[in-house]
Parts: sequence; C-alpha cells; structure tokens
Amino acid sequence: QVPLVESGGGLVQAGGSLRLSCAASGRTGKTWSIGWFRQAPGMEREFVARTIWSGSTTYYADSVKGRFTISADNAKNTVHLQMNSLKPEDTGVYYCGAKEGMTYGDAAGWYPYWGQGTQVDVCS
Repeated sequence: QVPLVESGGGLVQAGGSLRLSCAASGRTGKTWSIGWFRQAPGMEREFVARTIWSGSTTYYADSVKGRFTISADNAKNTVHLQMNSLKPEDTGVYYCGAKEGMTYGDAAGWYPYWGQGTQVDVCS
C-alpha cells in the first residue's frame, strides 16, 4: 500500500488560484509516477496532469495547459498542483494517483494507489 493524502482544496472565485498537495508515505521512489485527476458530479474521472517523482517529465491535459503546474518536492515526498486562472469548469474532486514506474497514457487505470480526494469549487 502507498497511502496518499490530498489537501489544499477549497472555494475560490473564477480567476483565482489554489495549490493542491499530494503527500505520499510508504514505499515510493524517483521512478514512481504521480498523476492528478478530477471528477465532477456524474462525470468520469479525468486526467489533469502527471509527472515522474523526479520531476523530469510533466504532462498536462489540454484544458489546463498554461494554467496548472505539477511539481514534485522529493524532500517532503509531496507532489503539488498549482492551479491559476481557475474557471468554473475546473470544479470537482481532485485526486492524486501513484504508480511504480512509468505510465504511457492518461487513463486513471494506470494508477493502483489513490488518495481520498480534495474538493475544489470555482464560482463565477
């Protein structure tokens, strides 16, 4: 098991910013992949961003490119998601997932470990 704990969600006005954190405990390493996903009510979980724990590569959904930044803090075993210029359509529960090794796509099924999620609400 790899316990993951998300934090940093909240209510923000459109155009505002939030910084989400995903803290990992247990066995992780620089070759592990961490992904951020979000899920709106009645919708499937959708990919937002992913990185390797070393932070050497990052990928983003087209809908968040230029607004969101994923980064890894190895010293604290935490991956952050900085979200700027938030829009109402960014509203949802944000989850982080972890996988040992690389992922080769953006599907949630790549990740066997998940946190409990943190709620993000963006009002217009």
